[in-house]
Amino acid sequence: MRQWLRRSRLLRAVRFLPYSIPYGFWRLLVPVKADRVLFLSDSHRDFTGNMAPLRDALLKVDSSLETIGIFKPSLASRRSLRDVLRLPYLIATSRVIVLDDFYPLIYRFRIRPGARLVQLWHAAGAFKRDGHSRAGLPGGPTPGSEIHRNYTDAVVSSQDIRPDYAEAFGIDLDRVHAWGMPRTDVFFDADAVATTRARVRRELGVREGERFVVYAPTFRGNGQRSAEAAPAADWTGIAETLGDGWRIGVRQHPFVAAKGVPEGTIDASVVPDMNELLMATDVLITDYSSAIFEFSLLERPILFFVPDLADYTAARSFYRPFDHYSVGPVVASDADLAAAIRNAAVDAARLAAFREEFCSALDGHSSERIARELLGVAS
Repeated sequence: MRQWLRRSRLLRAVRFLPYSIPYGFWRLLVPVKADRVLFLSDSHRDFTGNMAPLRDALLKVDSSLETIGIFKPSLASRRSLRDVLRLPYLIATSRVIVLDDFYPLIYRFRIRPGARLVQLWHAAGAFKRDGHSRAGLPGGPTPGSEIHRNYTDAVVSSQDIRPDYAEAFGIDLDRVHAWGMPRTDVFFDADAVATTRARVRRELGVREGERFVVYAPTFRGNGQRSAEAAPAADWTGIAETLGDGWRIGVRQHPFVAAKGVPEGTIDASVVPDMNELLMATDVLITDYSSAIFEFSLLERPILFFVPDLADYTAARSFYRPFDHYSVGPVVASDADLAAAIRNAAVDAARLAAFREEFCSALDGHSSERIARELLGVAS
């Protein structure tokens, strides 16, 4: 049924009639409320990630704003009847509507004059291809798909990646803005980073002086509904080889159902906020995850464990060749991981160039800048 929905405009239109008909009604009868900001997500339960700091910044600029959040934890979760009934009205009457991920419901709507639909994508940088950039690839959009195309604004982390997001969302380049990412502001507060690092390590049982290594891969598959875990490594054996003074944490992508962690390692998924986990981490091991962009702000070593690089490249592809992203050693076999971890170091020049390309708009003031831009308030 899902494949039929993806291929048929008519079926998609019928599916969203309970929203589009009342939306059209409210659009005609009720004006946009200048003080209403609506946050929407089908990927989390509350104000998290980029949304919480942006909401706080908006209220700091204008304390009279009405900020409303309507969330559900996943695309597969059912929406409450209350939300079904109020969503069309709120979308029709909000001055600013903020998304942070794929949101199928909204793409059927024509955004009203004077209103803004803002995609504050949850991932920094431009790594694996998304949206219309995946046309022709497995799981990519069908020809003529309307997804993403009605954004009035998309916010990204650097000037250099604006064309990549314009392609991904199928929108004009002038609708893509290098205003930064709200959830990265905290990385520029040294005291907050130090305090969070100490607290999280204490909660996880990582002792002072121990080097904490975190494996945090992205998912495999085409999206939230089809996600599978990354290839496994012998983390128990790697932890034994590293010995005293090292601890390994494993955190699968949130789209992947938890199945426990290998013996001798730490379940890093108990830390719900990825930012906080990164602050506690000494060496990050990942694959094709956008966590590399946030972690680069900490100037700590990154390793890439990519035993399936050829298959992943063929199925998903990247905006640039993979070696453009690898600011640390690339490891294809878990037999080589322990040595790579021991020798992990930062190439300062390469990291600086990487940050300039992908993170140039991240400066600790993204939240305030985006809030002022959306409200039309001079800085």
